[in-house]
Amino acid sequence: MDRICSQCHAQFANETKADWCPACGGALVDRPALDTTGISAADMGAIDHRGIVLPRRHALGGVITPQ
Repeated sequence: MDRICSQCHAQFANETKADWCPACGGALVDRPALDTTGISAADMGAIDHRGIVLPRRHALGGVITPQ
């Protein structure tokens, strides 16, 4: 299960204990993982001090966005 903000759609680490988004104040909701491998995006990406999962970066710069 992934935790996302219902307002700004930021993704949070599973160990985040907040009930609201520290970025915008929206409610956090649980949703099933979108990929079929069973690995949460929170396990794959870097996590900032607020518990928000940061997008993966390309070696040459820029953000890798999912298709």
